[in-house]
Amino acid sequence: MDNSNLELHQDAGNEENAPQAEAAISAKHPATRSRQRRSIRRAGRRRLPDGRKRRRRWTKAKMKRKRKTVMHASLPREQPPVQAGPVVSVIIPAMNERRTIGRAVREARRIHPFVEVIVVDNGSSDGTARTAQAAGARVLTYPEPLGHDVGRRVGAEAASGRILLFLDGDMAVPSYELIPFIRAVMAGTDVALNEYSGPVKAKEVHPVVEAKHVLNTMLERPDLQGTSMTAVPHAISRRALEILGFEVLEKPPLAHAKAVVSGLAVRAVHAVEVNRLNRLRRKSGEEDPLAAVVINDHLEAIQWLTRELGPRAGHTDLHRDRHLSEVSL
Repeated sequence: MDNSNLELHQDAGNEENAPQAEAAISAKHPATRSRQRRSIRRAGRRRLPDGRKRRRRWTKAKMKRKRKTVMHASLPREQPPVQAGPVVSVIIPAMNERRTIGRAVREARRIHPFVEVIVVDNGSSDGTARTAQAAGARVLTYPEPLGHDVGRRVGAEAASGRILLFLDGDMAVPSYELIPFIRAVMAGTDVALNEYSGPVKAKEVHPVVEAKHVLNTMLERPDLQGTSMTAVPHAISRRALEILGFEVLEKPPLAHAKAVVSGLAVRAVHAVEVNRLNRLRRKSGEEDPLAAVVINDHLEAIQWLTRELGPRAGHTDLHRDRHLSEVSL
């Protein structure tokens, strides 16, 4: 560095001499001027106005922050709390559903980080249990059929989650269609129903669909239309299970009626058109073997309702006098 540059560096530390230093290099080559200006600015930052070099000063506050940073860096990070058990228990009764049970289990396992999937193998002979277990489910195997909807009660008794989601093994419902039921129960709903009411606009409405509408009308819940705990998917809270009990799950229409009468929060939360997912079990023209069973369950629910709320299930008789006097002829 020549003497002129040395003088400029020495004068740059003094703010009063900064304009003179800039003027002294203004006549030089542009590249030289740029380099010298950068050098002057760096030198100015490193020096005090009297030309002495700046020294880094450690205040008490800085030292305190330094010690705090070192101390926290040496401590292990706090680990997230360990989940004691599953939040959601998915219950899937299945009987000879080897073709669909694997996909049904895999979809169910995606709905929550802490989920258990319980498959109740209801007398299968086609390897349903092996397929479900390979997909990650806990399998409860029964060599003989338990009966329609008994698997729901068996699965609920084995479940430990705060939310119970009921599915069927004959259809694989996508996980994104199941999550709304879990969210609804987490938000305070006790019984989250499938909002799909069935093919009500068909030329001949299925008698089970009619039975669901009749029961909800008698329960003074026309807003529920044809929704019911008979249909899947549906989810219930642990609170609802404690109030209703396990045995009533074997007869979903009765559980549905008791849930409404008990004052539980029963809502239709999301529509899943299960008729498109469920493969046909019978040929066209044949009777549905389960229709009579489901209709009888609805009749039993209506019978319970009339015992609890009176012969008109709590509805008014419009002040009609039914005690007719005998007329003598």
